[in-house]
Amino acid sequence: MALISGAWAPNVIWCLRMEPRRFNELRVDIPPISAKVLSTRLTELKARGLINRNVLPTSPPSVEYELTAFGQELIPALDAIVQVGHKLKLKASD
Repeated sequence: MALISGAWAPNVIWCLRMEPRRFNELRVDIPPISAKVLSTRLTELKARGLINRNVLPTSPPSVEYELTAFGQELIPALDAIVQVGHKLKLKASD
C-alpha cells in the first residue's frame, strides 16, 4: 500500500495502464487534480520505480509518462479494487 500512497496516486497509475500519457492528458483524465499535486505524484511514483518519465526529442521537448513493468504489476490489484467499488455502488443504490 505504501507504493500507491498519496492522494491521486492510484488514479495516476490507472490512467497510465493502457498507454503513455503526457502531463496535460493526465490532467484531463483526472479533472479535480491540481497541477502541483499531479507533478508531486508523478515525481513520487517515478522515485518508487512505478513509472518512467520519457523526454521526447521534439521541438519544443515534450514528456510522456508510462508504467514500468513493476508498475504494470499493480494493475490487477487496482482492477480488483475497481470491481469491488462497482459492486458496492450497485448494492448501495438498491
